[in-house]
Formats: sequence, structure tokens, C-alpha cells
Amino acid sequence: MSHKQVIASDGVRLSVRVRGVPDGPTVVLVHGYPDNSSLWDGVVADLGRRHRVVTYDVRGAGESDKPRLRRAYLLDQLVDDLAAVVDEVQPRGRVHLLAHDWGSIQAWHAVTGDRLRGRIASYTSISGPSLDHAGAWFRDQLSSPSPKRLVNALRQFLHSYYILLFQLPVLPELMWRTGAMRALIGRLEPDEKAPSVADGVHGLKLYRANMGSRMARPDPRPAEIPVQVLAPTGDAYVTTPLQTEVQRWVPDLWIRRVVGSHWVARGKPEVIAAAAAELVAYVETGEESRALKRARTGNPMRGRFAHQLVVVTGAGSGIGRETALAFAAEGADVVVTDLNADTAEETAKLVQEKGSAAGSYTVDSSDGEAVARFAGQVAADFGVPDIVVNNAGIGMSGSFTDTTVEDWEKVVDVNLWGVIHGCRAFAPMMKERAEGGQIVNLASAAAYLPSKILTAYGTTKAAVLALSNGLRAELAAEGIGVTAVCPGIVNTNITGTTRFVGVDAEEQRRRQKASSKLYARRNFGPEKVARDILRAVEKNIAVQPSTPEAKVAYVLSRLTPGLLRAAAKLDVTP
Repeated sequence: MSHKQVIASDGVRLSVRVRGVPDGPTVVLVHGYPDNSSLWDGVVADLGRRHRVVTYDVRGAGESDKPRLRRAYLLDQLVDDLAAVVDEVQPRGRVHLLAHDWGSIQAWHAVTGDRLRGRIASYTSISGPSLDHAGAWFRDQLSSPSPKRLVNALRQFLHSYYILLFQLPVLPELMWRTGAMRALIGRLEPDEKAPSVADGVHGLKLYRANMGSRMARPDPRPAEIPVQVLAPTGDAYVTTPLQTEVQRWVPDLWIRRVVGSHWVARGKPEVIAAAAAELVAYVETGEESRALKRARTGNPMRGRFAHQLVVVTGAGSGIGRETALAFAAEGADVVVTDLNADTAEETAKLVQEKGSAAGSYTVDSSDGEAVARFAGQVAADFGVPDIVVNNAGIGMSGSFTDTTVEDWEKVVDVNLWGVIHGCRAFAPMMKERAEGGQIVNLASAAAYLPSKILTAYGTTKAAVLALSNGLRAELAAEGIGVTAVCPGIVNTNITGTTRFVGVDAEEQRRRQKASSKLYARRNFGPEKVARDILRAVEKNIAVQPSTPEAKVAYVLSRLTPGLLRAAAKLDVTP
């Protein structure tokens, strides 16, 4: 690491550090208020593996000088500071910008102005809009009001209470020096590192020098470079609409909603580093990641799930195959598994015929270690999936007393443990990515529709339903939805492989054949279940019955469960 002092145009000394790979693309990181460049330590650790990373304490913060006059903090001067740093660390060529909060505000001023024209290759912004864009945005919300626009404006006004406070004389400084401001930030951001009192006091001039004039008389200008906006979903200060509704000023724009708080750069540095690196790589090489393709604005998408990655287990036939094909038809790339390598490969080929990328794997969903290895391979080969459909399952029919321990172990291993293994393998990586997602677990109408011949099967499916409901509550804060899909009688080949306990092989074959004929006469195909799955994912539905009888039974199970229990004694259930 090299540490140097850079002299700004007005003589202010700026503390600058250069780390990372000397010959990598140069990325300049600009922190906000009330931080200093230590905000970026975690990001630098990740980004510095392949990039040359520059951080500096902006004037008024950290080890840089702290001018006393308010006019020393005007946006034009802040851009001159950034230009001085860029000229020092990269005398020729272009740099990439990554900025947060007030760092983003001044970076927007730079990328929409002339001072650094031709010197910035790309810009990733977190939690800081252009003040000119923000002023124009507020005017738009109030000049042609609709309920939604008024709510957006009101929410941002409420989030911006501190800006009015910072305009007052003496009181904000007093709050910093008495610890009241640090306590307030601690309540809003319990995990945030306590900021320096000196940084908090001196940085107040940023607000006093710029907010009033820029917001009252906005002069919005376009950004002519690639811009990526990372909008934390839990930002207590800058709402998502204010950050993201900028397309008219940014023709080359990507918007990504990141699960996290205002200080997500400190809380999830690996997420921020990865997102910034993807934009840098695209600008440097022309290779656009799947995540960037999904986040790009303005381009028509090929389907509802364009550029999303979907994993479907048990996709060699039936509901799994039709679900894979339905997602592919809506623009998704699909990875499929099955115990049968040939049928998995066949499904993958059908996916590719729809114009989507595909991968096929032979995986036993009941084997936790195999599923974990598979998930790691998917992440390495394709990336973290956006949607995971835990579909693999087997059928089992017969009385409780005829069901052996071995039978129980088999049906539990596949139908319940298979779902658990899938959730355990993929949910952590989806959480770590911090861009949400959806997990779909195939249960059954048997989960809530009692039957004296489906005790073992129904038990596993009821457990899948309970698992899904609990996991949905747990993952909600991570932006990950969980759906339990509950089909009834569906015409698939599961009937031909269902285990009928308590009978000999010949009787089992007879019952399998009879069940297949019954399900065929019902004529509710797996493609209709796939349609319901896509709808449930799109709307983040918690429980999605599929087939008419499953929907009716679900309502009855909530309103008149006794009626279903009485019917089960007569064995009139499917």
C-alpha cells in the first residue's frame, strides 16, 4: 500500500491510499458523511485482488485537511478534489468510480459535468443521488401528483428530516459533541461503526454549502458513461425511488436492489465489491454478467424471467421438466437435475431449443453431501441461482401398519430431506448475494387433505409445507420468497413408480397401472402446474394449490377441516 498527500486546487491536503494490483483497472472509492475512507476497508480487501484501488479522505474527514469556511465544501470544489486525486494516481487513461452517500453526490456532479469528461470509465453509486436529479425528481412528484408520487415524495421527506436539522446553527454540532447524534445513528443502524465526532462536525458544511441552492434550482444534466445504482432495500435515509428513477438522465443504466442498510458497503463489502467489479469488467472487456443483463434498464426483456438462473430438481420428466421448459420460455437460463442422466440431458436439450442456456446434472436429492457439491458446482459454472425449485419426489401409498421403517426412511429421505438439502445448499448463497430470490418447494394437496392410504406420503408433504412457511418467515428480511406448491391429481409418470406398500410385486404393478389410467382420465397435465409455479414465483405467493380439487381442498382445510377428516374415513379423497 502507498500513502500520499495530494494537494487540491485551493491548497487543501487530501490523504490518499493506493492498494491492490498495480496493473489492474483503477477504481477510485469516494466515501460519504459522516465517514472517512475506512468505510471501504472491507470492499478494498475484495476488490483489490484484481484491481488497483484508490481511497481518500474527502476534505473535512479522516486525515485530510478540514477547511473552516463553508464555501470550501461546494460541489465544484469537491469535484476539483476528485480530479486532483485522479490526476495523481492515473495521469493518463480512465478510472472507474465507486461512491457512497455524499461521495455519490459529488461523483454524480463529476460524471454529469465537464471537469472529468473523458477520464471516468464507469460509475457505481450507493445511497446518494445527484442533487440536481433529486431536485428535479421532487418537482416531478409534486407537479403532476398521483397517489403513488405523493407517497414517494412524502416518504423521502420523512427520511430526510436530518437535512433540515443540519441547517440549524450550533445544535447539530452540540448533538455530535454530546454523543446524541452517535446514539441516534446507533438506533437506526445498530451494527454501524460509531463515526468520528470530528468527521461528523466538519462534514455538516457539506449540507449547508450545497443542499439549499441545488434543491431549489436544480440543473439536471445527463451522465454519458455507464452508471450502476446499488439501492439498499433498508436505507433509512435515501428511499429507493429517489435513487433509481434516473433513467431519463442516464441512458446506460443498471439498477440493482441490494438487501442491506444505508451502510451496506461496510455491512456487506463482498456484495458491493462484486457488483462494482462486474461493471468494471463489462466496460473493460465487453462481457456483461447475467446479473448486469438482468439489472440493465431500457432494453426489452425476452420474457418475465429474462436473464434469471433457475435450478429445478427432479426435472427429467413430469412437473420438473415442464417447469424447466416454462421458465426457459420466459427467458430464464435453467439448470436441471435428475437421478437419470439421460432424461436430465434430454430436458436440458429442450431448454436450449427455447434459446436459453442450460446445464444438466445427475444428483440424488436425498444425499445431502451430493446436493451440497451440486450447489457449489452450479455457483462455479453458472453463478448463484435466482430461483430454486425443489421438485424431486416419490409416491408411496398404503396403510400406516403396512408401511415399514424402510419405507418410511425412503419416502422421508426423498420427499422431505431432499427439500431440506436443497434449501440448505442454496439459501445461504442466495442470502450472501443479497439480491433476493425465490425458493419453490413441491408439496402436495396431501399436505392438508387427509387420506388413510397416503399417511406416509402426506406426512412428508405436510412437513414440506410447514418447512416452507417457516423458512418464508425467516428469509423475508433477506428479500427471498419461499413458496409451497400443492398439486392434486396430475397426469405424470409418478404413478408408474409409486410404491404401494403391503402388497406383492404383481399387485403393485396392477395398482400402478390402475392409478396411471385414473390420472390420465383426469387429464390435468404437468404443464398446468408449471404455469401455477411461474405465477407463484412472479407474485411471491406463500402457498399455491394447483389443480381444481387441490384449491377446493385447501379452502375447506381452512374453513371446515372436520369435513375433510370425515371424508378421509370413507376414503373418498383422490
